Amino acid sequence: MSSTTRPAQRHLGTAGPVTSALGLGCMGMSDLYGPADEAESIATIHAALDAGITLLDTGDFYGMGHNELLIHEALRGRDREAVRISVKFGAQRGPDGQWLGYDASPAATKTALAYTLRRLRTDHVDIYRPARLDPKIPVEETVGAIADLVKAGYVRHIGLSEVSADTLRRAAAVHPISDLQIEYSLLSRSIEATVLPAARELGIGITAYGVLSRGLLSGHWDQDRALTGTDFRSHSPRFQGENLAHNLALVEALRAIATAKGASVAQVAIAWVASRGQDVVPLVGARRRKRLTEALGSLDVTLTEADLAAVEAAVPAGSAAGDRYAAAQMAHLDSEH
Repeated sequence: MSSTTRPAQRHLGTAGPVTSALGLGCMGMSDLYGPADEAESIATIHAALDAGITLLDTGDFYGMGHNELLIHEALRGRDREAVRISVKFGAQRGPDGQWLGYDASPAATKTALAYTLRRLRTDHVDIYRPARLDPKIPVEETVGAIADLVKAGYVRHIGLSEVSADTLRRAAAVHPISDLQIEYSLLSRSIEATVLPAARELGIGITAYGVLSRGLLSGHWDQDRALTGTDFRSHSPRFQGENLAHNLALVEALRAIATAKGASVAQVAIAWVASRGQDVVPLVGARRRKRLTEALGSLDVTLTEADLAAVEAAVPAGSAAGDRYAAAQMAHLDSEH
C-alpha cells in the first residue's frame, strides 16, 4: 500500500458504525497461534492505527483477558473515539486455558462487560457480541441484556458471531444488530447459502474473520511447518496430512493468479473477501508489522470480472479438504452455516 493510501470506509449494516474497510483481529497476539511478541504486537496495532484502520477485534477470553489489556496499552495516548473496539464474550475457560463451555445469560453478559471495561480502561465498547450461541439461553435474552447495556451507555452497538439465519432473525426482532462476525474466505463459503442473504435482508453487516483460513491462504505456509501443541492449527483438520497437501495445491493455483496481478496470494485472498460487497469488512489477523503491511496492500488490488472468474476456477466453492474446526468444536456452532 502506498504511503498516501488510507483504508476506505464501510458501514457495518444499517444500524452499525462506520469503520475502515479492513479491521485488525487481535486474537493471535495473545492466544491460540503459538507464542507472540508483545512489543511487536503493540507496534503492529500502532502501525494499523497510523495506516487508518479503525476497527480492532478482540474477545475477553483471548489469553484470559490479556488481549484486552494489550489493546489498552496500545491505545494509551490515542484518541479513543477514533477507534471502534469489538469485543466477544461468553466463552468460559479454566486457568489452564481449557475450554469449559459458554455462558451468555443476562447476568454473565453484564458481568463480563464490567470486567472488559476495566481491562480496556474505557467507558464503553463499540460492538459487543456473544462469541457463540449459548444453547441454554434463548438468544432473545442475551440480546435483551446487551440492549440494557446500550441504553445505559456502556455499549454502542450489538453484534453476533457464528450464528444461523434463524438466530439472526430472532435476535434482530429484539434489537437492531450491527454485524455478524463469521468465518468467510475462499476456503469457507458456507454462509453464502442462507446466512449472508438473511443478513442482507435484515440490514446486518458482515465482519469476516479467517479470511486467510488461519494462514493456509497466506502463501507462506508449507507442508513441513512445525506447530506447537498450543497452536490451534495443530488440531485443525485442514492442516493435517493429505488435507493440507490438497489445500496447499489450491493455494498454488491461486498464486499463479496473484503473480499475474503483481500481488501476493494473501492480498488476492483478502481482496476477494472485500469484493463480496460493501457490507463485508475483512478482519486480518496480522501479528507483525510485516504481515500487516502485506495485508494493507490488498486495498490496492482490484479484481476484475475476469480475475474473479479465474479465482473461482482456481479455488471453487467447497474445494477445501477438511472441516474448519475439529469435531468437538464444530458441535458448538449454530446450525445452518
